[in-house]
Order: sequence, then C-alpha cells, then structure tokens
Amino acid sequence: MLQFWWIVVGVVVLLSLGIFFRRPGRKTLRTSRLVQAKRRFHTQREHLEAKFVQLAATAVSPDVPQWADCLFGDDVAYVRNRSTGELSAFVAVALATEELNGPFHNSPEAVGNLQAGTAVFRFDRDHWETDGRAILNLNPSEAIHCFRNDLEIVDEEFAHLT
Repeated sequence: MLQFWWIVVGVVVLLSLGIFFRRPGRKTLRTSRLVQAKRRFHTQREHLEAKFVQLAATAVSPDVPQWADCLFGDDVAYVRNRSTGELSAFVAVALATEELNGPFHNSPEAVGNLQAGTAVFRFDRDHWETDGRAILNLNPSEAIHCFRNDLEIVDEEFAHLT
C-alpha cells in the first residue's frame, strides 16, 4: 500500500512540474516561430508584394475603380489573432486608382488620388501568403487599433532613415 502512495505522489509531482514549465516553453516556441516567420517574410517580401498586386487587380469588380499602382511602405507590424493564433504581417500601402470613365480612361492622367490602406499577409506553417486584400482607409496602426479585440501586436519593424 505504501508503494501505491509513492506512485500517486510521483505522478502528481510530475504533472505539477509539467504545468509549471509548460508556459515558458510555449512562449519560447512562439518566440522562435516569430523569428523564423520574420526572416521568411523578408526573404519572400518582393514576391509577396507582386502576388498581392496581381491578386488585387483580378479581384476588382466592374463598378470599383481599378488599381493603377500600389506603393508599399517599409514598416511591418506583426499581429496574432487572439482566437486562432494565426500570425499576420501588416504593411502600409498607398493605392492609386484609375478613373472608370471619361475621355482619358486609359491615359496616365486618369490616375486618381492615392488611397491609404493596409496590405495583409498571413503566415501559413512555414511560408507567407496573401489573398490580395487590403484594409482600406486604415494604416497598420489604425487597423490594429480597430481590431484590437481580435488582434494582438507581437512585433513591429521600422525602417531606419539615414
């Protein structure tokens, strides 16, 4: 009977230690995953931006002005969805649209005003993806604030001006 109690005590101690050390291990795993994701974002960024523009141009409906140009900012905000844990990168964009009608529809003069927005990129297991969608009229900081109940900021990278 005494051996049985030692086994029970040993199991309880092991479970307690597992619970105690589980949280720091999870945080370390998330940190290393973030470092890996950031590194991959930088290596894939040019390709991602091109894919973003391509997908955004094909997703336009006939009654919405078509994008003439998309300028990407240098700063990146990394956010995590609070419920799913999905990691995303937010990058500021300035979108120039073409006028839908008028005598100069296909000319360079048809480019309208710039519209601010946020390009969204998602980290899927080991690579970044985009569906070409932008959060319009909000820069990354404003988008994060707007969706603060769903998103938590995990890191930010700012371009160094020299």
